[in-house]
Amino acid sequence: MKKKGIIIVVISIIVVILLIVGLYFYGLTSVSKKEEKVTFNIAANTSTKEILNNLYKARLIKSKISSMIYVKLNSDIVIKAGTYELDRSYDTKKILEILSDGYVINDTVSVTFIEGKRITNYVSIISEKFGYSENEILDVMNDSNYLKELINKYDFLDERILNSDIYYPLEGYLFPATYEFYEDASIKGIIEKMLDKTKNVLDNYSNLIGASDYNIHEILTMASIIENETMIADQRDEVSQVIYKRLDLNMSLGMDVTTYYGVQKALSENLTKSDLNSVNAYNTRRTDFLGLPIGPICNPSEASIRAALKPSDTNYLYFYADIKTGELHFAKTYNEFQNLIQKYS
Repeated sequence: MKKKGIIIVVISIIVVILLIVGLYFYGLTSVSKKEEKVTFNIAANTSTKEILNNLYKARLIKSKISSMIYVKLNSDIVIKAGTYELDRSYDTKKILEILSDGYVINDTVSVTFIEGKRITNYVSIISEKFGYSENEILDVMNDSNYLKELINKYDFLDERILNSDIYYPLEGYLFPATYEFYEDASIKGIIEKMLDKTKNVLDNYSNLIGASDYNIHEILTMASIIENETMIADQRDEVSQVIYKRLDLNMSLGMDVTTYYGVQKALSENLTKSDLNSVNAYNTRRTDFLGLPIGPICNPSEASIRAALKPSDTNYLYFYADIKTGELHFAKTYNEFQNLIQKYS
């Protein structure tokens, strides 16, 4: 009986060891079988532990523990700083070999797209950085066949962007951020890298989007209005609440920024009476214009997207900006609103 007990213990130990070894090797396998390129940057003096943590966050390795053990067992692996092109289909061994051999990509360019800017601004930046003409870029962005390909690829895009009254189909969908592109990046490659970022951001709010009475196109449209109407970050939620309340009351939104976009004027220019009365699918200043504009009027930040999904718990119907500070002041009634105009205009 004692001998049998010893055998059971030994077998149990062997099973545990085999399980640990199996988990170790499983942790070194690739994250995905599908090829998916990722640009990964390692800053100088970054610790191995931090690098592995960043690789894990970027979904390039399956297990931080297995990877650390592998590095400890292979003393010849010395990870070098730089920017690398990796792939989620690579196993951990291949990724660490690339990082150790220092196969950095040097032909990259960093490009920053600012929130609240229109797609025409982004087109100018792409043209300046990559040498494409603005017409070339716009031709790709407006190509209906390509747009249909994007709709099939990205679940947050749908047929609404193909409406002929929309000025620029991808307006509002190119996420503002700093990107690292190859110097010879294609126009489509640039667009899709920005759309990938948009998908990542929207995925963070999937529950709120699913619970909303509005679709993603409408949410991004609201977010773009919030972005352009708000100079002070912590007032976004209140602006969002005003939009929701006016929509609920079937009242014209009356937002100047939509008029600017509708007549394609810069926000620094003055609006004329003709502009305010212009007939287009964006101008909510017309009293007979009910509902949201046909699409976004700029490319909004994550903060504005969040505000569009989580309006404040207030009961405002109007707001007016202090022309000296840009601060918004809110009112619940028309009389209060008129007082704000007299005080801050």
